[in-house]
Amino acid sequence: MNKERTAVFLQRVPLFHDLNGEEIARVEEITISRTIGKKSTIFTEGSEKEAVFFIQDGLVKTFKTDENGHEQIVSFLKSGDMFPHTGFFNQNPYPATAEAIVETLLLAIPVRKFEHLMLNTPAIAIKLMRVMGDKIRELQDNLQVLSGQDVKHRALSFLLKLADQHGEMVDNKMMINLPMTNQEIANSVGTTRETINRLLNQLGKEGILEVERNRIVIINLDALKQQRGFK
Repeated sequence: MNKERTAVFLQRVPLFHDLNGEEIARVEEITISRTIGKKSTIFTEGSEKEAVFFIQDGLVKTFKTDENGHEQIVSFLKSGDMFPHTGFFNQNPYPATAEAIVETLLLAIPVRKFEHLMLNTPAIAIKLMRVMGDKIRELQDNLQVLSGQDVKHRALSFLLKLADQHGEMVDNKMMINLPMTNQEIANSVGTTRETINRLLNQLGKEGILEVERNRIVIINLDALKQQRGFK
C-alpha cells in the first residue's frame, strides 16, 4: 500500500477519526503493511505485545484457549477493525490469539514507536484516549448483556450482531460472508456444538436462516429478531 492510500485508510479507522491531516501523516510514517495467509497466526495469547493491527482487507478471529485446549472466540474482525482492543495503552501481553480466516492485508503499528509518537505529540494521545474510553464502555455493555442471557438468547444475539457488523442485504436476505463452523459459533457464545446444531437446524426448518459453507444467510431477519425478543 502506498503512503497516500495508507493515510486515507488510517483516517477512516474509528480510532483516528479525530486526527487532522498532519497527525495522520505522523502515524503513517511508523505504519508497516503485512499480508497474512489464510489460517495463519498473527500473534499468540500471552506473547509480548509488539504491535497493534488494523485490517485493510480480510477477516480475523481472536480467541482464548482454556486449560483443556478448548477455544473461546473473543471476536470476529473485518476491514477497518483494530486489534487487540487493549491497543497501545498498556504493556500487557497479547490477551488472545489472532488468526486470519482468509488471506488478510494488515497495517501494523509498533507499540514502542507509537508510544514515542504520543510522548512527542500529546494532542494525538488525548484524542485516542477519548475514543478508546468509548470503546471500553461499549465492550462492557456487550458483556453485561450477554452474561444475563440463556444459551439460546446468547446465540441469537450473536447472530444478530454478526448481521449488524458483517452482513449485507441482498434480495431481502442478509448475507453474512464469514466461513464460520458451528463449533466456532458455539465457542463464541459459551456452549456446545450440539446445542448450536439443534438451534440452527430449528431455525432452518422455520425458514429463518440457512448455513452455507462460507456464509450464513438470514432469510427472515424480522423473524430472527422476534425469536430474540426484539420488536
